[in-house]
Amino acid sequence: MATRSRPASAPLTFDLPLSFVAKIETCRRGHGLKSGSDVIRLAIEQYNFEDYKPAQDQHRQMSVRIGVRQRAMLKRYARKKHASVGELLRLALESLPSRAAGKKARR
Repeated sequence: MATRSRPASAPLTFDLPLSFVAKIETCRRGHGLKSGSDVIRLAIEQYNFEDYKPAQDQHRQMSVRIGVRQRAMLKRYARKKHASVGELLRLALESLPSRAAGKKARR
């Protein structure tokens, strides 16, 4: 009697926002699938990865000097917000205006 073997599989762990977890459940029900793994497998099968073009924002590592208080504050918020210090610095830099208010450009 021949034995039936299942295709080999391996676990894959990744992080998703909660909105994607909800979408997986919605897709599971909508496609009549048994599990979240089935949804992920279907998405992988159907997505055309050849057309994917990631944003290529080059990075450069920097070293700057900041005060002990600012460093402690950044680390505290990073823990509190479950973010990296780099992510918090990028947010702070993005919100910083290019010019100081009320200052004229140098010629």
